Amino acid sequence: MNKDILKGKWEQVKGKVQSKWGELTDDDLDVIQGDSKALAGKLQERYGMTKEEAEKEFKNFRS
Repeated sequence: MNKDILKGKWEQVKGKVQSKWGELTDDDLDVIQGDSKALAGKLQERYGMTKEEAEKEFKNFRS
């Protein structure tokens, strides 16, 4: 799923994102709005991941 598709389908995808990463709040997801970099940043913040770990988690989620 590329960046544009993620933004376009964000309302459909954000439930799955919150299911996988339950520490992300509705407010977090509203701010992220399908921006993969913002999502990776929130994963780093909430889960204490490195940038590389967060990007890898998101990449695996997209596939």
